Amino acid sequence: MLKIIQITDLHLTPPGIQHIGCDPRQRLEAAIASINAEHADADLVVFTGDLAALGQAAAYRQLGECLAKLKLPFQLCLGNGDHRARFRACFPDVPTDENGFVQSVTEIDGQHLVFLDTLAADGDHWGELCDARLLWLNDRLGEIDGAPILLFLHHPPFRVGIPLLDSLALKNPERLASVLAGRNIRHMFFGHLHMAIAGSWQGIPLSVLRSTVSQFALRLGVDPAARSLEAPFYAIALVSADSVVVHFHDYTYEGPLLEYTPVPSVIVDDEAIAYSFQKASAS
Repeated sequence: MLKIIQITDLHLTPPGIQHIGCDPRQRLEAAIASINAEHADADLVVFTGDLAALGQAAAYRQLGECLAKLKLPFQLCLGNGDHRARFRACFPDVPTDENGFVQSVTEIDGQHLVFLDTLAADGDHWGELCDARLLWLNDRLGEIDGAPILLFLHHPPFRVGIPLLDSLALKNPERLASVLAGRNIRHMFFGHLHMAIAGSWQGIPLSVLRSTVSQFALRLGVDPAARSLEAPFYAIALVSADSVVVHFHDYTYEGPLLEYTPVPSVIVDDEAIAYSFQKASAS
């Protein structure tokens, strides 16, 4: 079974600068420590964009120092908080396409993982897949030719019911839909929204992950949007021939773990059985 960790929206800053009340590097280091301790058997860790908050070179240097502690192979994608040239200067070995976009394909155990670069040319917060990037994607999918595909990108191409976030989605999503039509896309993994969301788009299953820093509050139809300080997540995707299962892990949780006692499988006519079980469980 293929095991993939997803982390997103790190919003790293230069040393000493916080992001919405927290230290982004500290949050990332906690995630990496958790992954090293709990998921050392994973095949890959994918970072789905907004690696930096404002694309500063010092933020990418912080990222490099943190990644040096990660004991697993990793893949880096770009989001709207990133600066492509500065990123590539700090990470010259990261795979790119022939046009310099941070896009690549890798195969693990028969699954083809495709990583897209949705950073807009004008540096704005919405997502973009230009003609060159879509042509590259179409060519790569043609080479894969029906084999199972897992797709990783920062910007979702769909609406989620929060006006601000919907205005910052991937532009011209119908163009991406056209390229993906008829392909064996098993799952799409997104960042950008700072929320835990699951569903489907164009019939393709998808999941969206919380940030390692702040989140967006679930206020459907409300403008302006609001931030929240809900717990950060990373995701663990377990991929087999017949399923893709995505777990969301609150890696900063420090509360107790309570031993689970199974509920009686049959509650017969005598309700005393239920009361006895509840009393024993509460003690």
